[in-house]
Amino acid sequence: MSISLADARYAVNRIVGLIRRGLASLRTRGWRATLHRVGVHTRRQPPTQREPLYVPDNAPFAPFRVPRSERPAASIVIPVYNQCAHTLACLRALAAHPPVASCEILVIDDDSSDSTTAWMQQIEGLRYHLRAQNGGFIAACNDGLRLSRGDYVVLLNNDTIPQPGWLDALLDTFSHVPEAGLVGAQLLYPDGRLQESGGVVFADGSCWSYGRFESAEDPRYSALRDADYCSGAVLAIPRLLFEELGGLDSRYAPAYYEDTDLAFKVRAAGRRVLVQPASRVVHDEGTSNGTDTRTGVKAYQVRNQAVFAEVWRDALATQPAPGSVPSPALLHRHQRQILIIDECLPQPDRDSASLRQFNLIRMLLAEGAHVVFLPTRGEPAGPASRTLQAMGVEVWHAPFLDRVGSWLRDNGKRFAVVMLVRYHVANACLPLLKQFAPQARTVFDTVDLHYLRERRGAELARDQRLLRSAERTRASELAVMAATDVTLLVSAAEKEQLATDAPQVRVELISNLHEVAGAGQRWAQRHDLVFVGGFRHPPNLDAMTWFIGEVFPLIHAQRPDIRFHCIGADVPDSIHALAAGSPGVQVHGYVPDVVPFMTGMRVAVAPLRFGAGVKGKVNLSMAHGQPVVATTCGVEGMHLHDGQDVLVADGSQAFAAAVLRLYDDEALWQRLSDNGLANIARHFSMDAARQAVQRVFFDSP
Repeated sequence: MSISLADARYAVNRIVGLIRRGLASLRTRGWRATLHRVGVHTRRQPPTQREPLYVPDNAPFAPFRVPRSERPAASIVIPVYNQCAHTLACLRALAAHPPVASCEILVIDDDSSDSTTAWMQQIEGLRYHLRAQNGGFIAACNDGLRLSRGDYVVLLNNDTIPQPGWLDALLDTFSHVPEAGLVGAQLLYPDGRLQESGGVVFADGSCWSYGRFESAEDPRYSALRDADYCSGAVLAIPRLLFEELGGLDSRYAPAYYEDTDLAFKVRAAGRRVLVQPASRVVHDEGTSNGTDTRTGVKAYQVRNQAVFAEVWRDALATQPAPGSVPSPALLHRHQRQILIIDECLPQPDRDSASLRQFNLIRMLLAEGAHVVFLPTRGEPAGPASRTLQAMGVEVWHAPFLDRVGSWLRDNGKRFAVVMLVRYHVANACLPLLKQFAPQARTVFDTVDLHYLRERRGAELARDQRLLRSAERTRASELAVMAATDVTLLVSAAEKEQLATDAPQVRVELISNLHEVAGAGQRWAQRHDLVFVGGFRHPPNLDAMTWFIGEVFPLIHAQRPDIRFHCIGADVPDSIHALAAGSPGVQVHGYVPDVVPFMTGMRVAVAPLRFGAGVKGKVNLSMAHGQPVVATTCGVEGMHLHDGQDVLVADGSQAFAAAVLRLYDDEALWQRLSDNGLANIARHFSMDAARQAVQRVFFDSP
């Protein structure tokens, strides 16, 4: 495949940026760490796959048990008519991987003539209901609704194999999206190809199974999104809403279009219809009724299209024209589409910049935007991408993302706003955006002012080469600001700096974004000291080298009972070696959940001697009611005042004395805890950022 001029231009800009940053890294990190970082940025990793599809054993029938709760969250309704082997496989799958959520399973037998009755009566935990006479799919489902006791009714075809976690993913969607009224699963063929990721309805009432025969991993089909309808083969709906809507409409009896009609009713009631690809179900399409629309029950599909089109004539007027090819641009045409370009996906459990970005995405989604994330490093799918996809973010990844330039050529015109994260990413991508997305507002997210951080580090090290490198970064960063429409800053101090360095640039302040977690444990219940920060960030490495080497020994000499806990990914050997010779120091490395350290330890330290931006570690502690001792640099631009909501100290002796003072003074500790929580709510919560987010991403220029 030939490389386009746009791709070549992007590659050149990216390589130049890598070389410059690599040289700077050599001076600050050494050759081993630099070589590792270059490898991460340049290597192509093989794509990872989800777990293989689960298939139950095809063994002769023998009694077994399925999950059952007397107070179920979900009632799984399985309508059946003959096809007992399929029903058995479906129930075996439910038994092999029971959901976390409490449930009951109802098999509604539409007067089968095979072994269904004999087998079902031997399955422990199953609620089995035999209809007096055959009435078809709709009648059987409505009987299931009448008999169900769960908060949610889940319709499930008997020719399906639910994959592990399918039900919990459906129900979690209702928890995370309060407006959800109906949620469907991603349907797969037995060979793993995609059968449907939600359905599209055209203006004449005809339907399109979105993604049919494509890869189930394709970013177009693997994120939570609004759908016109979801197949009745697997769908979940609140039981009270289902009852209010009258169940499935019998005018479509015996089957077909009842699920589409239900979805339109749910939307008319003010609720959303969503497909959740995190819920995967294998569906042996056509087992019950075949696929030939000219004969049998399948023929009702043609008749019922006309019925449906008449009932929903007004609503269909806004649907795509027949013959349209569904695409993300078409399906999200009524939403504001926002593209975020960064090197890699946010991992909010690893660094404060990721947490800020993650919460910003949550805010954009809550405002109704469709968010697309383009990680330029080209990594394969993994937990970080699936987390965003389950929220509704269209995440592109290898092998579906080949070249950035080609992708922007194909997709650029659909975006109203493009946010470029960090100056080196913006520098490589801006020429492509000018060419392929000229209509989009460009937003440059600095994360922090890199040149300011580099300059301070160079001054601390008294290194003239680093100072010259910082000046080159300054020129590049200011050039990106001049070329974009809006520059995002995280601190008021940086805003003041730019008022001098680049007064013509339009800036907006969107600082760290936190949820106020609450006070946590009281002073008497807490013990020890804690620091949280990843070690790929040079200021954190310097901070821990200084604190463990010079400050903590002074604390330990007076209070040997106090332990210091150092948390953060990518701990270098130098810190491990330093800690090994320092009694009372425990290096934990990466910790998936830092909340117990925030709520259970008495004092957090932020001994940063250089840096820029707002310090997420300070915000994180304060959001959990944990007071902080920090340096002047550590509290810069954070609206904090020494002795009121933080203790500020510089120099080894002063810092150690401040830690000991706060550790033993309960009244001071409580004052700082209370005021720190108030500071987060006032300056660093999502509510505090809401107006700025509206101006940057939604308001007209």
